[in-house]
Amino acid sequence: MSVNLSAFGGVGWQFFDNNGVPLAGGLIYTYAAGTTTPQATYTTSAGTVAHPNPIVLNSAGRVPGGEIWLLPASYKFVLQTSAAVLIATYDNVTSGSVPAIANFTGDGTTVSFSLGNATNENTTNVYINGVYQQKNTYSLSGANIVFSEAPPDTSSIEVSFT
Repeated sequence: MSVNLSAFGGVGWQFFDNNGVPLAGGLIYTYAAGTTTPQATYTTSAGTVAHPNPIVLNSAGRVPGGEIWLLPASYKFVLQTSAAVLIATYDNVTSGSVPAIANFTGDGTTVSFSLGNATNENTTNVYINGVYQQKNTYSLSGANIVFSEAPPDTSSIEVSFT
């Protein structure tokens, strides 16, 4: 399983309440981005031992074991006090994974190219002949990138995505 260090509470982070006091016993709930569907986080880079959900912070306001590792997905984190009082919600936090690169050559007629797996338009960057393409010039349909106009014949297409 591939896991990546979290941008939210990665290594040794310390959490505080709104008065700057370490969040002893604080709670971190983890969900799939934009939902209330629980999503697993892991204790190490091996991705074999899941954190409880919620993660209960230690007396210093730190994650037990000191690390949060994520699946290659987007998460929502909800931070609460030990009494379940909401401190903050952080949505659409990505796992910090290394982007994949797909290269194609335009033929002047093809508008759809397969990226091999599903992706998120917000984490996609497209270049044709080295020129960045605005997001309104393409869309994603499943694991395919679909251009509003076919890239020119012999053009170099590079797609970076996570």
